[in-house]
Parts: sequence; C-alpha cells; structure tokens
Amino acid sequence: MQSKLGVYVLLALMPLLFASNLVIGRGSAELVEPWTLAFWRWLLATLVVLPFTAGALVRYWRDFRAVGREIFILGLLGMVLCGGVVYVSLHATTATNATLIYTASGLFIVLLDTLYFGQPLTVLRLVGLVVGFLGVATIVLQGELQRLISLDLNWGDVGIAIAAISWAIYSVMLRADRLRRLPVLPLFAIIAASGTISLFPFMLYEWGTLGAFPAVARAWLSIVALAILPSVLAFWFYQIGVKEAGPSITGVFLYLIPVYGVLLALVALGETFHTYHAVGLVLVIAGVVLATNPFARKKSVK
Repeated sequence: MQSKLGVYVLLALMPLLFASNLVIGRGSAELVEPWTLAFWRWLLATLVVLPFTAGALVRYWRDFRAVGREIFILGLLGMVLCGGVVYVSLHATTATNATLIYTASGLFIVLLDTLYFGQPLTVLRLVGLVVGFLGVATIVLQGELQRLISLDLNWGDVGIAIAAISWAIYSVMLRADRLRRLPVLPLFAIIAASGTISLFPFMLYEWGTLGAFPAVARAWLSIVALAILPSVLAFWFYQIGVKEAGPSITGVFLYLIPVYGVLLALVALGETFHTYHAVGLVLVIAGVVLATNPFARKKSVK
C-alpha cells in the first residue's frame, strides 16, 4: 500500500510523463525517422516489462490466444496509429498543437461509450462534446474560419486528430469483458509486443530506403526516453493511481496533460503560444470535464 502523499506525487508526475511523448517526438523529428522511432520505442518498452510479466504470460497463454485478434487490433491502434502516425504528423505540426488536439481523445471516448456501451448522452455530456470539439476546431483552424472553407488544413494536425480517435477506440476496446479479465501488465506487454511486430515493416522500409538506422547518441537518448518515460513509467504510475486512489481521481489528473504538454513545448522546444491556443486549451479542457463529469464520482483515497 502506497502512502497517500506518495500516491499523489505519482499522480502529479503521471500526466507529465504522458505529455513528454509528443514533446520528445517533436524534438527528435530531425534525428530519427518516425517509424524507426516508434519501432525502437516500443521494442525497448516491451523488453523492459517482459521480465516482470513472463510468468503471467505463460500461465494465461490460452486466454491471451483466445483474444489474439483483439490484441493485434490494439497493437495497430496503440503503437502504429498512436505511435508512427503521431511521429509522422509531428514533422508538420507543433508539439503544442499536437498536445491540445490529442486531448480530444477523451471526447471521442464519450462518443464511443454512447454508441457501443449505451452510456446515456445527457445534456451535460452533449454540451461538453460541443464545447470540446469547438476547442479542437479553434486549434486546427488557428482561429480562422476561412481555413475550413478553403480546406487549408495542416495535414499534421489532421494526423494527430486521427491518432486521437485511434486512442479512443483503443481505450474503449480495453473495457471489453474478455480483456478486462486478463492481468493488466501482461496484457500491456503482449499488446506492445504485437504493436512492435506491426511496426517492423515500416521501420524496415525506412532503413532500406533512407538508411534510417539511428546512428547518433542523441537519437538513442530520445528513443530510450520515449521507451521509459511515456511508455513504462507513465503506464505504471497510472496503474498505481487506479489501484490506490481509484479511477475517478486518477482520471482527473489526466486533465493536466495538455497543461504540462504546452509548458514543455514552450520551455524545451521554444514554441510560440498563440491566442487561439489559449482559447482552444480552455474549450478543450472544459469540454472534456463536462463530458466525462469526473466530479460526480467519489474521490477519496483508499
């Protein structure tokens, strides 16, 4: 059992670790090709967690085989679309934009919960969805409506939006009974391994056509940082939060991701924070809070 203070320290660090993914990915765009970055990130993350999960993977192997199709799809969603596609998109957009747009995944989760799990779409949730998507539109259009009329959109922003939808599908799929009955960390390990295998052909293509094998120390430092910080540690801290503080409180701390992400982008990458970013940030966070209504649930540390 973790101490109450220790739990809250980990919960405060967790969104910072998650936010580091987009900032490190943007900062390493000139050092490592995107699919190569995604492949090595998830290969190293898999190798880190495998020793801690090998026993459970052997014990539950039949159960994992029974959901092999779901694991393959989750690997595509979580590591290919939310990995490689994100890093490709970061070649064309900023970490600030990517962080704020990616936050909209919480809104897509609410929509999918309504469509597939029959969650009621209350007035509060509907207002939250509208407000949140207005915030995303403000960021993507850079506060200029004529961009929509002329379809003058940044393809990197569109790619991040696709990744946000993919993460929402990934998150909702994990709630299926067949997957919820499996131990969490071994399931994460086998999904990461599946995603790594799916990323291999893309990495091989970059290596063969561009000679993209990481050759400098800074490239490998970025890869290791991505494998440890937003992958293994962020996930581990998230699991501790859910266990010790409950999913409601843990979910509230996730709202810090865009705040941390923007601050990291400003400090580490020197990006510019525009008025439309501020408006979009307020609208997206307000929309997600209204749509998910975290304060309606009990929030006491166990």
